[in-house]
This record gives sequence, structure tokens and C-alpha cells, in this order.
Amino acid sequence: MRRRLPVSITHKDMDKSNGKTPRSRLCFLASLAAVFWFFIFYFHFTVLSSSPPDQSTQAVSFPSTSSYPEQHFLHGVENRISHTRTMPAKRKFPFMRALRIAENKSDPCGGRYIYVHDLPSRFNEDMLRDCRKLSLWTNMCKFTSNAGLGPPLDNVEGVFSNTGWYATNQFAVDVIFSNRMKQYECLTKDSSIAAAVFVPFYAGFDIARYLWGYNISMRDSASLDLVNWLMKRPEWNVMGGRDHFLVAGRITWDFRRLTDTDSDWGNKLLFLPAAKNMSMLVVESSPWNANDFGIPYPTYFHPAKDSDVFAWQDRMRNLERKWLFSFAGAPRPGNPKSIRGQILDQCKRTSSCKLLECDFGESKCHSPSSIMQMFQSSLFCLQPQGDSYTRRSAFDSMLAGCIPVFFHPGSAYTQYTWHLPRDYAKYSVFIPEDDIRKNNVSIEERLKLISPDVVKAMREAVINLIPSIVYADPRSKLETLRDAFDVSVQAVINKVTKLRKEIMEDREDKDFVEENSWKYALLEEGKQTVGAHEWDPFFSKPKDANSDSGSLSAEAAKSSWKNEQRDQS
Repeated sequence: MRRRLPVSITHKDMDKSNGKTPRSRLCFLASLAAVFWFFIFYFHFTVLSSSPPDQSTQAVSFPSTSSYPEQHFLHGVENRISHTRTMPAKRKFPFMRALRIAENKSDPCGGRYIYVHDLPSRFNEDMLRDCRKLSLWTNMCKFTSNAGLGPPLDNVEGVFSNTGWYATNQFAVDVIFSNRMKQYECLTKDSSIAAAVFVPFYAGFDIARYLWGYNISMRDSASLDLVNWLMKRPEWNVMGGRDHFLVAGRITWDFRRLTDTDSDWGNKLLFLPAAKNMSMLVVESSPWNANDFGIPYPTYFHPAKDSDVFAWQDRMRNLERKWLFSFAGAPRPGNPKSIRGQILDQCKRTSSCKLLECDFGESKCHSPSSIMQMFQSSLFCLQPQGDSYTRRSAFDSMLAGCIPVFFHPGSAYTQYTWHLPRDYAKYSVFIPEDDIRKNNVSIEERLKLISPDVVKAMREAVINLIPSIVYADPRSKLETLRDAFDVSVQAVINKVTKLRKEIMEDREDKDFVEENSWKYALLEEGKQTVGAHEWDPFFSKPKDANSDSGSLSAEAAKSSWKNEQRDQS
């Protein structure tokens, strides 16, 4: 056999390899690639880890490679990442920037920004221009003057202060609130940082135009138009409207028509699916629904500065009050459940009571001066239900430093939980309606049992509430005090912020029962569970289909409208 000759390496071949094999060159290139990717990962996970907290923490996808050293390096990086970062991906929410802004302590408006929708004028200003059509009986044009405060009141009898008093219509909150919003110090045009979104729709003025003599299509038209407009806006999509709020200076029953028959009362704004997501601030809310919230009726006093309020409070503290109790009102003979007849009888039987009867032509009940003078002269002011749960008189009496006496929890305690203390015994007296209806209680004797020291403390509590139950002049700004507008806006912000955090943490109350809405409003902070309550009998819905609560409320709203329009004429 022939021997195989040894393979010789030529000089040329040596030059190509320079003593190194091709495998070594591949390793060198792989190392360079590894270093490159190392710096990419270092920048991403070290530098960018300080980015805002709402950045997604989903795993980064890397390009595939067949190089073993690179695969090994990536595997090590991924292991380190898994130990330093949370594995489950955090969900991103479109409102997270707003929550982040709220945590910025250097921003005085952090967590307080309000975005206001720029609505077409048909939803607000056009109504004011056509103000003569806002009421069938009353020329509302004078009441929409002065930014919604109405004409100034003369202080001929010395009952008022020299400035800040107006003949304000009790249904004018729509325009007063909207004008106050224009002076709000934390407005923003960037909805992504807004704590809440305001809808300046004059819902109360809208329905007032069409309550009498119009079919349901006309009554519903503006409400349907509004929600259609809102749902097309990008701001709506952030929370489906759950961060939106609007104001209506009317009782809730004007917006809760139960049927689509023309004879039924009001419109169905608050029953529209979109409106159920929004918060509607009304002067009387429903105890059984979750999308409306009670705010005070406007009084006659609209201070322009803090000193106006302080001077008025001092004056109310120092007044001599010669009447033990007083009542301004009329009987309701058409309402078998009304206790006004019994209250009138008790008042007439004693010299301790001052009475202003309101059902005999041009009575003094229609005079702001007469009403306020009586309240200023009384220790206690009786506030039974009107045609519905509430009445403006309750706020007029408190403005006068008079301790209110309520006979139904729906007249104040479950209504104005944002503005009045939960401990109602500190500022008011509660006498259940049944005790009056069955003649079990003498109002005079009940009030005389309260010691002078307790009366003094209760009156001071009422006087201290004055700033939070009046609406400041929209053309000015209080310096340190919070008025009814400020309290309402902050309450809305708190509600929306709480909801956003619950959504992020997936802890919304899945057991919420809307029919118990009035109970939830009374819960202490942090509690979610409601049970039996001493006031259940006051809010139990009739089981008889012929006397359901909705139709009764509609009748109450209709009667209220008739009586109040008569009073304003």
C-alpha cells in the first residue's frame, strides 16, 4: 500500500488564519453582540425603571438568535429581571395620569383639576336668552340676572346685610353653579389630568320649559341630545361617564318619568343608561337611586368675601330670640299623609310659636324680609315635608341661626350628607312624623325639655354651618371659607377618586344594592356593608302596584311645582 503523504500548510493559508481558527472569530463576534445587548438591557431596565408608575411592566420581547453565548446571556438577564420586577403585567388605565398628578404635593391643584365640557349653546346659554319661556307663570328673566342671583334686595327693614342679598329663585342653582365653576381656581383644558368632568347643562331650566302642555318627545329631546353628544367625546370613554357630573336646581322626581305616556310627569334623564353613570347634583335626591346627590337650595345670601360671612355669623349669635319656635307654611289638605295641619294647630294653640300662614293670597310668606325676620326671632324653626321631602325654608332658617326641627329623615339627614354633619342631634331636633300625626307629642313641651346650654351649643353649630350652605357670589371668590359649591365639587372629586382606586385594585363593591342608596350615604368612612336601620319605615317602598313610590313622587313633584310657582309669582 501506498503511504498517504502528510498535508502541508502553505504560507498563504497561514496568512488567512493568522494563527486563529474561524470558531474563535465567531466567539468574538458573539461577545460583541452580548456587550451590545447588555447595554440595551441596562438602559431599559435601570434608566427607564424610574419612569411614571403607570408604565406597563409587561415582559420585553427580544429578537431570536442562534448564538449560544447570546442565548445564555439573555437567559441570565431574564432571570435577574424576574426577581426584581413583578411578573404579572399591571393594567393601564386612562385615568392614571390624573391620579399621579394628585400625588404631586408641589401642585396646589393636584387632585383638584376640573375639566369643563364646551357644550353647544343650545344646552345652556340659549335657554337664558329665551328666559321668558323658562316658566309658565313666572318671568324668570329677572331671576337669571346677576349671574343667576336675581335682583338685589333692599334692606329697608334692616333684616339683611347692606350687600350680598338677592331675590334668588329656589330653582336657579343650574346657572349659579355654572357661573361659580367659571371662577374655580383649578380648571384645566387637559382632561387627562382632571379629577372630574363638569357638564354645564341647565337640566332644571330645560325641563321647566316643557313640564306643562308638552309631549314626552319634547320633554326628552334635550336630554337625549346631550347624552348623544357626550358619548361621542373622547373624555367620555375614559370611564364611560362615571367621572362626569352635572347640576339641576330641581327635585329628582322631575327627571325620573317612569313611563312613556304623555300624562306621566317630567322627563327620563336620570333613567337614561348614560346618565346612570354620571352624578347629578339636585336640590332633592332619591333615597333609592345612586346617580343623584343632594345639594342645598340657594338662599338669599351670596357673600362676596369672607368678612361678609363672619359679620353675618356674629350678628346671628347676638340676636334676641323671643319665639321658642316658628313655622312658615300652608296646610296640604289634598295630602292625607301631611302633618302640616297638626303643626298649624299646635302653633296656634300657644303663645310660644310664631306663625306665617302662606295660603291666603299675598301673604308675608312671599316676602324674603318677613321670612328672615321671623327666623331670626326664633330659637327653633319647624321644617315638615313640603310636597316632597325637602323645602328651601330649611336653609333659610339655618342661615338665620335658627335650629331646624325635622320630622322626616329625608328632609335633610339622608339628603345633604356632603354639607351637614352625620350627627344630626348636634344641629337639629328630630321628631318622627307619626308622633305628630297620632298626637303623641307636644312640640312645645318637647322643645322646652332642651336645656339652655344645649340650645346655645346647637345654635352655634347651626351658625358654623352657614358658610357651607350658602352659594358665594359667582362674580367673586371667598378667601378661606368653602361655600356650598366648594363642598359639592370636593365631594364629587372624592367620589371619583375613590372609584378610580377601587377599579385599579379590582375591589368595587359587587354587592351594592341601589335601593339602599340612602343607607350607603350614612356609612362611616371605610365601611361598605349596610343592614337594618331605624329609618327603614320612612323609606320602605309601597308594595301595592296602584300606589308605587314612583307615581307618588311624581304627584309630589307636580304639586311642588304648582305651589312654588305660585309663591314666586
